[in-house]
Amino acid sequence: MIHSTAVVSHKAKIGNSVKIGPFAVVEDDVEIAEGADIRTHAVLCNGSRIGSDAVIFPNAVIGAEPQDLKYKGEPTLAIIGDRTVVRECATVNRGTTFSGEARVGNDCLIMAYSHVAHDCVVGNNVILSNGTQLAGHVSIDDWAILGGMVKVVQFCRIGKHVMLGADVKITKDVPHYSLVGREPAQIEGINKIGLRRRGFTNETIAEIEKFFDMVFLGKYNTTEGIAEFLQLGTPIVEVQEIIDFIRSSKKGALR
Repeated sequence: MIHSTAVVSHKAKIGNSVKIGPFAVVEDDVEIAEGADIRTHAVLCNGSRIGSDAVIFPNAVIGAEPQDLKYKGEPTLAIIGDRTVVRECATVNRGTTFSGEARVGNDCLIMAYSHVAHDCVVGNNVILSNGTQLAGHVSIDDWAILGGMVKVVQFCRIGKHVMLGADVKITKDVPHYSLVGREPAQIEGINKIGLRRRGFTNETIAEIEKFFDMVFLGKYNTTEGIAEFLQLGTPIVEVQEIIDFIRSSKKGALR
């Protein structure tokens, strides 16, 4: 179902049952999977790949050129996953030759006026609240929730099941399961409510909380805290993931 006023290239690949509303624009190198809903005045630029049953709301722009002076017009992609919703006036730029793509996963909600910059990787079941701004090369893991007006600087990583409070500025990597607030941003504890909603057991939550208390909220620096915690025995899988995340950080971990 393509509205008569929509501007849709005959070169675009349009799946079954796709809806394209009035005055929407779909350029040549665009692929839209079955069941997607492209609302009025949405713009899908070259390189856009829209997943099945995704919804792109009015005035959202997907696949525009990256805001990177090194970009010279190379063909790259902006990928929106299945069942993901991109709300009004949100923007997802395509990648540069650094990675070739910017990617938003499945079942995400990208709220109004949010921006996902070039070469970002957003996992599954992620929520970016209104006005969230991701700089280039940001990575966000599954089930993270970013509050309204959150700013994330280049190359930062946000771990899984993280909850960021509104209007914080993130300049370092945020470990899995963190609850972050204040300005400047700091770890307040673990995202305990979110973990319970996702089915984590009380025993697992308690072990994660013990790790946070020792490493981030206690008297030790991060390296010392990890060493002390490891003296207690072999960590559970979830805690080991946090340790691996911290040790692989190039920006340093938020505390």
